[in-house]
Amino acid sequence: MVFTIDFNSNEAIYMQLCNQIILGIANAEYRDGDSLPSVRQMAEIIGINMHTVNKAYSVLRQEGYIKLDRRHGAVISLDTDRILALEAMNEELKVVIAKAISKNITPEEIHAIVDEIIARFTEG
Repeated sequence: MVFTIDFNSNEAIYMQLCNQIILGIANAEYRDGDSLPSVRQMAEIIGINMHTVNKAYSVLRQEGYIKLDRRHGAVISLDTDRILALEAMNEELKVVIAKAISKNITPEEIHAIVDEIIARFTEG
């Protein structure tokens, strides 16, 4: 996977990295048990500070996407508790849908967008 950081974005660099790794998992670019580059390697690849990569990896570990192993580094580990994941998704979607409704986006348009996104991750 190629990581692209937008240094002009309002989104924190560590969150951009987290989101790209999560998208890579959803797109099957990363599978359970795959190793990510070490903190030092990832920092060099992207051209960012090692502390930023470390923060991203810590967030991913806390959210149940990776485990940190002294011998193998960061490893994709998708043993997230399903109920907690559903609750977190529910909270995140509430805000996204509230923003959409506030901008006069219809429920039908929201459903179409969600269906399109799901199709991208579940096809072939």
